[in-house]
Amino acid sequence: METQYAFLGLLTRAPNYGYELKKLYDVYFAGDKPILAGQVYATLARLARDAKVVEVADEGESGGPSRTRYALTEHGQKELLEWLATPEIPAPTLQEDLYFKTVLSLLVTGDASEYLKAQRKTHLQRMRELTARKQQAPLAEKLLIDSAIFHIEADLRWIELTSSRIELLKAEL
Repeated sequence: METQYAFLGLLTRAPNYGYELKKLYDVYFAGDKPILAGQVYATLARLARDAKVVEVADEGESGGPSRTRYALTEHGQKELLEWLATPEIPAPTLQEDLYFKTVLSLLVTGDASEYLKAQRKTHLQRMRELTARKQQAPLAEKLLIDSAIFHIEADLRWIELTSSRIELLKAEL
């Protein structure tokens, strides 16, 4: 997901501070990888440069230093709505790490079955972790976890199919 659109979307509610946007991003979108503060402010600077947000100075509370809030512009709102209305292209390239490692294992060692077994084990372990985590997760996080689990299931199907064809692939290479 492009971070800029997350911030544009979060700013549709009301103008907000960079640190607050970071916290909201982490709650809604980060999953296991919180966004870095530097990325937040770099993204906000690009959005301001491109006139998608404007900086709004706040007088500090109780005489403290002023802080900068960011507000969505009409241009930013239009760009966000266009992005939301545009469907994502499924896997636009035929490049996949599982495939690369399988072929390279065959080319380098003459066998990919051990790699595929290890990868299957790793996938199953991750699926178990996500399934356990899903039990206590709020609905929004459950949806994110479901997406990850479905991708793992697809990889597992690919691993099984490839394992059944490994001798044919070896002969073809």
